[in-house]
Amino acid sequence: MSRLLTSLFGLSLSSLVCAAGFTVSSPDITNGGQLKSAQVFNGFGCEGGNIAPALSWSGEPAGTRSFAVTVYDPDAPTGSGWWHWQAVNLPATTHALPAGSGQKTGPALPAGAMQTRNDYGQAEFGGACPPKGDKPHRYIVTVWALKVDKLDLPADASAALVGYNLNANALDKAVMTAKYGR
Repeated sequence: MSRLLTSLFGLSLSSLVCAAGFTVSSPDITNGGQLKSAQVFNGFGCEGGNIAPALSWSGEPAGTRSFAVTVYDPDAPTGSGWWHWQAVNLPATTHALPAGSGQKTGPALPAGAMQTRNDYGQAEFGGACPPKGDKPHRYIVTVWALKVDKLDLPADASAALVGYNLNANALDKAVMTAKYGR
């Protein structure tokens, strides 16, 4: 079994056991719950705080050399979803981000980390703002455990380029999902 996992997926049985405990939590978001107004965008007809949620994570797999955080809405009526936040190159010693750390005026991200362009066109967190009358959208918060110290990305990298690099370098992901509609 172990040889099969390694040959097919590049995984060892021990990495799967260790990775099973990788989790993310937040005092601001309940997994499966409703987003609060603090995480709602302020613009495009939405009125919210536009504040990135506080996050903490633990149980990453052995060999994790950095982390990334993304927030994605797969239900946006774009054909490709909507990227709300992409923070990459978080050092492996990072296990939490305070609320607001995704804003240019909020708490600073750890040294070496960077934010790339979200689908609002900004290199910062952009809150939920689904079209009025749509069913509630899902907002998927993912912490990525990466096998590299740094993703070599330009500051204006597209979501597709960031996603490609995350998937190519991921050891594991910790995920939570909240909903929001208006």
